[in-house]
Parts: sequence; C-alpha cells; structure tokens
Amino acid sequence: MGKTVLVIEDEPNIIEAIGFILSRDGWRVATHSNGVDAVEAVRARAPDLVILDVMLPGRSGYDILRDLRAGEGTSDLPVLLLTARGQTKDREMAESYGASRFMTKPFSNAEVLEAVRDLAGG
Repeated sequence: MGKTVLVIEDEPNIIEAIGFILSRDGWRVATHSNGVDAVEAVRARAPDLVILDVMLPGRSGYDILRDLRAGEGTSDLPVLLLTARGQTKDREMAESYGASRFMTKPFSNAEVLEAVRDLAGG
C-alpha cells in the first residue's frame, strides 16, 4: 500500500490539484481544511507526510507546525509548508518553526510531486 499524505489546505482547487497529482503517483491522500483541529487530525491519521498551508481558517500554519514539532511522534514528520507570500521573512519563519520544505503559491504540479518525493525519501 502507498504512503499517506495529509493535505491541510482550505482552497478546494489546490486540494483537488494536489490530491490528483499525488494519488496518480501512488499516494493515499487525506485532506483537512481548518487550522483549529489540524494538529489532532495529524495525530489521528498518522500520515507519512504533511502538506500544510500557512493561511488557514482558525489557526496559522506556523502555529500548527510549531505544535507538531513540539509533539510526541510528530517532531520529525516531513512537512511541506505552502504560502502565498514568499518573502525572505516568510522563509525564515518557516525554517525557524521547523518546516522540512517551503513552497510559494502558485506552484506547478511537478514542483509539488518532486518535493513530496524528496521528503518521503524517494
């Protein structure tokens, strides 16, 4: 069975695009679309990898990432952080919170696939 990726994103078109490209590549794709209980969703689903949007309803992706890094069993989970803002400050924040990888929207399907494969170790 393929590995599982949890996509935490609130824009349906992005969820659909990422879900399509990854499921075609053999991934099981689960989705979650609000920030409030995103950490619980990660713990409940125990994915191999998380794609996390910075701008989410209820809670920022940075806060979620910080909690994942501090949590038992999620501290070394690969997290690909997505943001619409790609300034240096955003990159620095992503790194300081422990993002495995940082990607600015809009991105290409090929970029996402390559990042996910890299993070998954193959």
